Amino acid sequence: MESNIFSSSKDVFLDAVNAKDYVQLDRVSTIYQSLKNSVKKPLKMVLLYGKPGTGKSMFLSKLYQDLSSSQQVHLYQTPILDESEFFKTLSKDLFDIKYTGELNFTQFLVILNESNLYDIPLVLLDEAQLYSSEQMEKIRLLADTRKIKFVITLHKTEREDLIAKEHFQTRIWETIELENASAIELKMYIQKKLMKANCFDGANIFNNKSVQLIHKITKGNYRDTNKLLYTVFDIYTWYSENNPSKINTRQISNKIIEMAAIHTGLIDA
Repeated sequence: MESNIFSSSKDVFLDAVNAKDYVQLDRVSTIYQSLKNSVKKPLKMVLLYGKPGTGKSMFLSKLYQDLSSSQQVHLYQTPILDESEFFKTLSKDLFDIKYTGELNFTQFLVILNESNLYDIPLVLLDEAQLYSSEQMEKIRLLADTRKIKFVITLHKTEREDLIAKEHFQTRIWETIELENASAIELKMYIQKKLMKANCFDGANIFNNKSVQLIHKITKGNYRDTNKLLYTVFDIYTWYSENNPSKINTRQISNKIIEMAAIHTGLIDA
């Protein structure tokens, strides 16, 4: 393989959230379909949770892409932590009402109650663990009006469990958990991701043994796998340009995988 092929393969694993990068695996697709089904139900809130790097942001991005042509849906990938700015943003996006001054929760409720939207807007909030307890309580109260439906993501931590108990225990809601990939799923994820980008040579150099090592290092976490393989292909790019005789282009090197893992801090040197 030439260096530009390694470079193209490297770019496949850039740490970015883009719905077009969604990789269809059986279990992941089943969970995503259950999320789409949940959104159709008369639920006020849907909670999508899992450890960092399990694909929560990707799910929200794909949900936004899939639904935005048929209904009013708004995605907030970065939490708006100032309450006034949060309500002003919702007011503008949901009702096309712009505010230049402060807008508090009570004032926003008046706007919401006076609105006559044909469809209930869907609001997707990523990284919801960053919102304060007070702001989460107001989001829950907005959901209680049944005039806005929320899908929120939370990291699976002790604090997430606390937030869930505090805000959702007595509410009509649904939880969907995302998990790390198995070794088999991880191999499919890596190869499908590369083949989607037409990097067929890159996809073919992974065998079961190398994927087992990658899975051992990343524990099947998608974000860590992306970080690791970006660095793996970065190292391959350097060798192909500077010392091509040192690399085998037919099979990925476990030594280079380990080098990349040390470089990215996934294993200790």
